[in-house]
Amino acid sequence: MGATEAGLLDAEHRLQQAQRDGDVSVLDTLLDDRLVAIGPDGTRFRKEDDLDAYRSGSSTIDTLVEEDLEVVVAGSTGATFALCAVAGTFNGEPFLARLRYARTWAFDESTGWRIVAAQLSPA
Repeated sequence: MGATEAGLLDAEHRLQQAQRDGDVSVLDTLLDDRLVAIGPDGTRFRKEDDLDAYRSGSSTIDTLVEEDLEVVVAGSTGATFALCAVAGTFNGEPFLARLRYARTWAFDESTGWRIVAAQLSPA
């Protein structure tokens, strides 16, 4: 699809499905190795932190319903801004929240769209 809004929209939806499914393989493909993410409480995470949480089962997404989504593409950089209702476990603790996800994506012909930065905030 290339570095297009449609391609980025597809990548965002594949990410959301992988989160729901706990699919570490797809998450590994969509998360850049340099990823820095900031959680709702200000905690800083790297790619391996996220993948390890899914692998161990300490973080699971039982429900993730997209309520709103904006997609912006500028050259080989993109951003997605999603508002989602989410339920599951985080660090082994149950949670239910509406979260705003702000993700910065980079496009490369060999890897497609990958997330390099993300921030989650309570809505």
